[in-house]
Amino acid sequence: MSQLFPMFLKLEGKRCLVVGAGETGEAKIAGLLGTGARIKVVAPEASETVREWAKEGKITLETRAFAPSDLNGVFLAVVATAASALNREIYQEAQRRGVLCNVVDVPELCDFYYPAVVRRGDLQIAISTSGQSPSLAQKIRQQLERQFGPAYERWVAELGATRRRVLASNLDDKRKRELLHSLASSDAFEAAVAQKYKREYANAAAKTTGV
Repeated sequence: MSQLFPMFLKLEGKRCLVVGAGETGEAKIAGLLGTGARIKVVAPEASETVREWAKEGKITLETRAFAPSDLNGVFLAVVATAASALNREIYQEAQRRGVLCNVVDVPELCDFYYPAVVRRGDLQIAISTSGQSPSLAQKIRQQLERQFGPAYERWVAELGATRRRVLASNLDDKRKRELLHSLASSDAFEAAVAQKYKREYANAAAKTTGV
C-alpha cells in the first residue's frame, strides 16, 4: 500500500454529501459542521439530532434514497449506510466523477480516512493508522489529550497574536525566527500557564475580598 499524504483540508463553501443519517452518519456530519462546508444529507430516515440540524439551517436534509445525481458538483462524500451493495455503488460512482469518498469502516472503499484528533482550539493533532487499527489511534489520542491539556487552546491563540506582532516589528529576520522559536518552547508554555493561574487566583481573591 502506498504511503498516505497527511493534510488538513479547507472545506469552507465546498459541497459535501453525507449518505446515511443514523448514529454513524450523525457523527460524521457533526465533524463537518464547523468547517463552513455546504452539507447535504440524503437518507430515508434521520436521527432526531440530524433533523434538528436541518431545522436550524446547518445542513440540507433530504429524506429519500440516494440517487447518482446527488454527487453532482460535490467535492467530498461520506457514506454511512448499513447496505454494503449501496456503499460500493456510491463509491464507484464517486470514483467516476472524481469525488473524494469515504465509506465508513470499509478501508478499501476510502480515498481518505478519518483520523483520531486532539483539538485544542486552533491546535489540532491528527493520528492515523491508515485504517489498520482505529482502536490504537484512539488510545494514542487519549495519551496526547493528557499531554496537551486544555490550557494549550488559550496559549496557541496568544502565540498567534504574538507572532503577528513579531512579524510586523522592525527586527531582522534572524531575530524574528529566534524569538518565535523561543516563544513556542515548553518552558515558555509552562511560564504562560503559571502566569495565567496566578492572574486567575488574584482575580478570584479580589472578588472574594471585594478589592
